[in-house]
Amino acid sequence: MKSTVETLSPTRVRLAIEVPFVELEPSLKKAYREIGQQVQVPGFRRGKVPAAVIDQRVGRGTVLNEAVQEAIPQNILAAVREHDLKTLGRPEVEITEFNDGDSLNFTAEVDVRPEITLPDLSTVEVTVDELQIDDSEIDEQVKNLRERFATLKTVERAAQEGDYVQIDLNATVDGEDVPGGSASNISHEVGSKQLLPGLDEALVGLAAGESTTFTTQLVGGDFAGRDAEVAVTVRTVKEKELPELNDEFAQMASEFDTMQELRDDLRERVARGKRVEQIYAARDKALEQLVEAADVPAPEGVVREEVESRKQAMVDQLERIGASLEEYLAAEEKTEEQIDTELTEAATQGVKIQLLLDTLADAEDVQVSDDEFGHEIVHRAQRAGMAPQQYYDQLVRSGAAGAVFGDVRRGKALASVMERIKITDTAGNEVTLDALRAANEAEHDHEH
Repeated sequence: MKSTVETLSPTRVRLAIEVPFVELEPSLKKAYREIGQQVQVPGFRRGKVPAAVIDQRVGRGTVLNEAVQEAIPQNILAAVREHDLKTLGRPEVEITEFNDGDSLNFTAEVDVRPEITLPDLSTVEVTVDELQIDDSEIDEQVKNLRERFATLKTVERAAQEGDYVQIDLNATVDGEDVPGGSASNISHEVGSKQLLPGLDEALVGLAAGESTTFTTQLVGGDFAGRDAEVAVTVRTVKEKELPELNDEFAQMASEFDTMQELRDDLRERVARGKRVEQIYAARDKALEQLVEAADVPAPEGVVREEVESRKQAMVDQLERIGASLEEYLAAEEKTEEQIDTELTEAATQGVKIQLLLDTLADAEDVQVSDDEFGHEIVHRAQRAGMAPQQYYDQLVRSGAAGAVFGDVRRGKALASVMERIKITDTAGNEVTLDALRAANEAEHDHEH
């Protein structure tokens, strides 16, 4: 095999490859063998059909085509090794000349990893917003905690917004019962809009034992889109009683003795979350700065594949909740072109960051231990709700194990970036990675 390489752009090359016919022999033999297994010719045992008979039956062209399809990827791989290319994504192949008995000539265009000059990390400085915690944020946390300890008390009065009622419902269309349209003794929070449109308005002012009817539009079932008359009867009305915010509440709702200690702890928790957010903001800014400083080009083919996979993931997600891309676009008031542009921008930046971190990982000779790789597999398996071994086997089968390995390696490269850059907040205070370390350790303890 002979091959030459032509650089089309900093991220794309075209390989021109010539394979002598004699080198196609093994692929040709294999093609005859495989096709021979599939065709049945009277008088010949399966798999024992002579080549001449196969040529007659399926045509020599079909066999040659099969052989070429197998030979092309092998020869691309050999050429890539020969020219020491770091390829990305799938090659685009075009056969330029091939006749039976002659050499096979084809080209393969493929994205390659560009040469990137890394800036000195110690010169990178980023500024993040100063940590500010408003009392209202702590009040919100206390309010949520208080809601969790609310009790319900039966009251002898008409229902108001915020009350909890036990109700019976029965829906009819033109006097006829709707299938599945009745329910008894369901608990409902008045004003929560959780059940039927119009129900909350109908409930306000009804006391225990009282009934009323209201009209609502059905969304599913045989009568979808029709107006239904719904009869509702209230069985009981309960009001939500919130505990008083005093030291007793602190003792009931937490491990603290006083309200002040509880508020201080909540403030610390909010601060911890915000400190981690600060570091994430610093990470995004640092990567943006580095990508720009290193002038990282984005390989078109890889970006195209990434956009396709992101769009597919989006469509799958919408389908899972029973929506279509059209409905999503209408709800967001966007055109498909706008979504494509947004996806392309995000994918381009994502690919550039990956290339930058790969280059950095190479420059620093970042290694990934079996332990680190295993930890990531366990983590992802948990998220997918699968057993780690089963998840790993699936990764290997789909050929995605290498991508996960790459993610872990890039993660380590990113950690070393974060250790070396300078992060300050808008007030001039230095921001350290302690918050992130604490969060990671907490997650680690949680796993073991």
